[in-house]
Amino acid sequence: MREFKYYSTKTYGHEEGLSCTFRQAGAVSHCNLLHGYALSFSFKFGCEQLDDKNWVIDFGGLKQLKEWLKESFDHKLVVAKDDPQIQRILKLEEEGLAEVVVVNGVGCEKFSEQAFHFADALARELTGG
Repeated sequence: MREFKYYSTKTYGHEEGLSCTFRQAGAVSHCNLLHGYALSFSFKFGCEQLDDKNWVIDFGGLKQLKEWLKESFDHKLVVAKDDPQIQRILKLEEEGLAEVVVVNGVGCEKFSEQAFHFADALARELTGG
């Protein structure tokens, strides 16, 4: 991990209501069943030089990040695009029983990876790299 001179952290805790349902289709345990989690996210931003306001990043610009988290995980049924039951799961959305989000992979680690890539791209856009 790259070391920086300055850091700032933004956390979206359980009070945000980010709760989603998913399953690990390949699991041999009960994790292959639909189950849910309340999620929280913590982002650590770093830089070598502060901006003209002496900030690492303007938290006001992170509204897009919060919105992305809500669109991705706020009362959603998250399914991996390679889930063998994806068509059945998508039918739940067609029937008005769920809001389904299709992603490359599920699980807390994959959700973290997806959130990192979104936050990293947004931070680079907001700070000019």
